[in-house]
Amino acid sequence: MRRAYYAEVAGRYWKRSVTEAEIDQGLLDFPDDELTAPTGRFVVGRRGGRPLACGGIRLLDPATAELTRVYVDPRARGTGGGAALLEVLEEAGRALGAERVRLDTRSDLVEARALYARHGYAEIPAYNAGPYAEHWFEKPLR
Repeated sequence: MRRAYYAEVAGRYWKRSVTEAEIDQGLLDFPDDELTAPTGRFVVGRRGGRPLACGGIRLLDPATAELTRVYVDPRARGTGGGAALLEVLEEAGRALGAERVRLDTRSDLVEARALYARHGYAEIPAYNAGPYAEHWFEKPLR
């Protein structure tokens, strides 16, 4: 799932297909080390036993969690999988003790921005200076 996520977000950004070597390098450049207990989680969503969605959540501070690596396979978009994934990630954020969840995304990821808006995420001022961050969102968890 991480490979599929990176292939899509990088490919859309570069406006071309990415190579396996570029995916390998991207996974090395952007590791998911913080998405493990005790301060984070990484989940995989399945439909019919097939992995079709993934996402991570990590604590930025004791009250704030951040969503990252959120991805729904194009074959599963429009099926409710994105909503279910957000629900699981938000519950994981609550379990980590977070009171709010934030995320950043790019302008070209229109499906992601629409998903977040439909599920109560409001645009906020920039909270980070990520190289690909163009929109920032937040949602209260309590």
